[in-house]
Amino acid sequence: MKKYMGTFVMALTMMGAPLLPSLSAHCSEVALEKGKTAFLHNCIACHADGGNEVNPEKTFSKADLQRNNINTPADIVRIMRNPGPGMLKFDAATLPDEDAHAIAVYILATFNQ
Repeated sequence: MKKYMGTFVMALTMMGAPLLPSLSAHCSEVALEKGKTAFLHNCIACHADGGNEVNPEKTFSKADLQRNNINTPADIVRIMRNPGPGMLKFDAATLPDEDAHAIAVYILATFNQ
């Protein structure tokens, strides 16, 4: 089996190469949809349209995110896990890592303009 694996992978790569961009785009769409669903369930009450009901200086706009040194999904998840005053804490028991990351990716893709 092992000796045929390289040939199998090469054949898939050759056959699937034209399909990889569309597969990647589909996966991205699915991931964004998951993030959107989790965002609507957990975040929308305080962050409608990427705003911030509690602290208007900390919206999801590109300028505010940059000013607050938030540049990656990990930065957003870090804040979810240990927020400042006024924000609910979303620990891993409340919001699993996969969902937290999906929300962070959705925020950066949707509001970071």
